[in-house]
Amino acid sequence: MDPLENKKYPLGRYSAPEKVSDPELEGHIDTIRKFPDKLRCTLKTFSDDMLDTQYRSGGWTVKQLINHLADSHMQSFCRFKWALTEDNPTIKTYDEAKWAELQDSRNEPIKAALTLLEGLHCRWAHLMKSMTNREFDRTFFHPEMNRNVALREILAFYAWHCDHHFAQISALMKEKGWT
Repeated sequence: MDPLENKKYPLGRYSAPEKVSDPELEGHIDTIRKFPDKLRCTLKTFSDDMLDTQYRSGGWTVKQLINHLADSHMQSFCRFKWALTEDNPTIKTYDEAKWAELQDSRNEPIKAALTLLEGLHCRWAHLMKSMTNREFDRTFFHPEMNRNVALREILAFYAWHCDHHFAQISALMKEKGWT
């Protein structure tokens, strides 16, 4: 893997599993549940300068990554609820790069985004713990992918998404000697 690709994807690019088993579902829910605390503990010593550091040249700052996580995970939580309450709804996509350039993502302290992630992940994990296997098989239509996506599949992606962005921050910390 070339150095830029390694910085973009320190865990490698996401590869969707063919099937997500029940024990894997439990592990993914646990990742979602624990992620905000893991993130808050890691970032508690970060200064404003550290938060304004790009995790890679030409990439987002740590602050933008944290706000991106809040934005992205809000989208996913809503997609779960739509899929659970509607028959294969078509979801709305959004331009995450443009959202990351908005002033709230670039300049707002991360406290609000971390608080949002804590509450959101608590509710999301609670919702998923109450879901049946049949409910995890419910789908939504993703217009960019041009296909139906099952909730068990998107949960696997978002567990990876948590680990992916955490790995970017961890790699930056190691590179800068902030560990």
